[in-house]
Amino acid sequence: MEHATIRRLALVLILLTPLAVSAAPQPQATPAPIVFFDIAGPDGPRLQKFYNELFAWKIAGDGTFAAPVTPPLSGVIRQDPAATVFYIGVEDVNATLKRIVANGGTIVFPRLEVPGRVIIGMFKDPAGNQVGLVEMQGGKAKVP
Repeated sequence: MEHATIRRLALVLILLTPLAVSAAPQPQATPAPIVFFDIAGPDGPRLQKFYNELFAWKIAGDGTFAAPVTPPLSGVIRQDPAATVFYIGVEDVNATLKRIVANGGTIVFPRLEVPGRVIIGMFKDPAGNQVGLVEMQGGKAKVP
């Protein structure tokens, strides 16, 4: 190869290198997943029975269990009094709230339709933990 051709090729590579480096995609931060949750109260066995009977969660004697998750797990950060609430998908919010009361829980608010969005309800378990319900249909949140 001639020296002039090699110099031209070297010049082209030098001129293109900054463009290639600046055009390289920047790595995106990977969102941190929610990997665990716990439900606490002064009477662990009572809470275990409550959640097992209402939601068929198979809870071991030490309190551990695995609940199914509907991916992706959505969330919202809102301006309200401080609280962390998780929502459980159920076929019928009204029927579930009746069973919750029969098993020692209380209703925070009854079945509520948010038009075009979701159907929800809210309860407190026997320990006072606030938990939400989402009415599901076909594996997805039912939209009224």
